[in-house]
Amino acid sequence: MKKIAIACDNGQIFPHFGKTPSFLVAEVEGKSIVSKEMVPVKGGRVSHDSGHQCMGHLVMVEFLTGLQVDVVVCGGMGHGAREALLAAGMEVFGGQEGSAEAALMFYANGDLRDASGGCCGHHHH
Repeated sequence: MKKIAIACDNGQIFPHFGKTPSFLVAEVEGKSIVSKEMVPVKGGRVSHDSGHQCMGHLVMVEFLTGLQVDVVVCGGMGHGAREALLAAGMEVFGGQEGSAEAALMFYANGDLRDASGGCCGHHHH
């Protein structure tokens, strides 16, 4: 069983991971979608002073860790956010767009690919 969280707003994959208003959270077993629910992002305010810029994605990583998510699907994502998710043991499929439901179906069928450029976490630009 895998728990997958898709960054979305109004059913569409949200383009900016750190500002995602909600996640479509689903449990997938084999090729079956066992359950799914829309989970609004709570929190968003952190009281520590370190790294003001990356507060958004750190909050998201903590939020998703709290949901015990295995896989994250999103649109745009910075290098720091990706590293933090990978460090938390989550699989990341970035660079996605379109319907969150469609991405969920692709994932369940084993057809979803990480489209965020590069496969090894290094900068290629």
